[in-house]
Amino acid sequence: MPLACFPLGPIQTNSYVVHKTNQAVAIDVGGDPKPILDYLEQNSLTLKAICITHLHFDHIYGVAELHKKTNAPIFCPEGDAVIADTEAAQGGIWGFPKVDPFESKPMPLGQTTFADLDCVVLSTPGHTPGGVSLYFPHLNLVFSGDALFYRSIGRTDFPGGDTETLVTAIKEKLFTLPKDTRVLPGHGPETTIEDEEKSNPIVGEFTF
Repeated sequence: MPLACFPLGPIQTNSYVVHKTNQAVAIDVGGDPKPILDYLEQNSLTLKAICITHLHFDHIYGVAELHKKTNAPIFCPEGDAVIADTEAAQGGIWGFPKVDPFESKPMPLGQTTFADLDCVVLSTPGHTPGGVSLYFPHLNLVFSGDALFYRSIGRTDFPGGDTETLVTAIKEKLFTLPKDTRVLPGHGPETTIEDEEKSNPIVGEFTF
């Protein structure tokens, strides 16, 4: 499968490149995009879109630079506009650097296409007000951002976070995907929908 993961930035955010033929999509560019740029060049790929699952600073540190080098359009969830002016989105808290500003287009919800890849953009708020997950049905994988992790879920104590909303989104959106769908989260190892349904201690069958 044409997929690459690069842990980037101060919190080692999983930043992804997925592609088909010679067209690629980057997802959650969390730091210096040089590894992504090198990968694109080595594989003769043209970046057609930069997609952001949510607007937290650790997922967007490299977005402005990657756009500058590739001119690929940036797509950001409209629902996260309410936190765009907060430190959660702009950085500068806890000793972390500020985020370089960039302009983006609204992330479409539902069935869409990025590059030449069919994608279903799922609304999965709760970690942030407008967070989304990107499901690529023909590749059998979903990029869950910080909504769903291996044996965990995203924290909800940032501005606009809400635990009940996040749990509902996971159960009603992510857990309705095919059981063998690979879950590629914003941090940590990958998992599957079936594994998390069965064994996630917060939202799965195995709960305390």
